Amino acid sequence: MTTMETATFQTVQVHRVWIRATPEAIWDAITKPEWTERYGYSGRADFDLRPGGAYRSLATPQQKAHGLPDVVVDGEVIEADPPRRLVHTMRMLVDEEAMSAGFTRVTYEIEPGVGGATQVTVTHDVSTAPQIAAVVGGGAAGTGAGGGWPFILSDLKSLLETGEALGYQP
Repeated sequence: MTTMETATFQTVQVHRVWIRATPEAIWDAITKPEWTERYGYSGRADFDLRPGGAYRSLATPQQKAHGLPDVVVDGEVIEADPPRRLVHTMRMLVDEEAMSAGFTRVTYEIEPGVGGATQVTVTHDVSTAPQIAAVVGGGAAGTGAGGGWPFILSDLKSLLETGEALGYQP
């Protein structure tokens, strides 16, 4: 992880996107490993979708080749209400600095809209880990740390609407 100035980043971040897909399709893309491997950082995410269930995201072979551990993110499911709402904690395990930041809280809200578009809102509370705010807020794009939620949601939208992801770019 790259150390960055975090004072300019909000510690409760809200990211929103409208996707021309059903809430069920979006839920599946967020929670099913065969989908999570196709967008964002292309890691396999495993969710035990019950309160107290485990969440983890695995490194791709390319990420492992760059020294990342097998499990890059872990956490716990707090709430799962398919296909409307998912709340889980997460902790980045990519290096000691990220691990020491501890667990943060991610909330997905999926709301059907008009004309076949569904609103997806991700609220990431990093108030207990402000050093992570730059990474998840997209401020670390181009540094090797990634494009955060703006990139992940853009890639999710592209995959569901066109059948093709943007491709890992951060």
